[in-house]
Amino acid sequence: MKRVLSILLLSLLIFGTLAIAPMPITSTAFAQTTTTRVRYHRRHRSFWKKHRDKLTVAGTALGGAAIGGLAGGKKGAGIGALVGAGSGALYTYKIRKRHRHYRRY
Repeated sequence: MKRVLSILLLSLLIFGTLAIAPMPITSTAFAQTTTTRVRYHRRHRSFWKKHRDKLTVAGTALGGAAIGGLAGGKKGAGIGALVGAGSGALYTYKIRKRHRHYRRY
């Protein structure tokens, strides 16, 4: 019973979409062609926008070095800088969404 009902519903769905499908448009009027202009826009990016990834990694390395230096001296500062740079790189290149582009019109 389930099989018959599912076949009936699928065939109804297929024939329903075929009945709704638009017919090809044929007309005797000629199509007008329009020309469009392409505008090239130069972007003036700031220093932050140009070097955002490098500055983020450098800032987290500096923060890690500062915390490590307070906690463990020179050796702690070195370890903190490595951990900070690693976490900053992980955030910058893997976690942060890179493809969020919003267009302004």
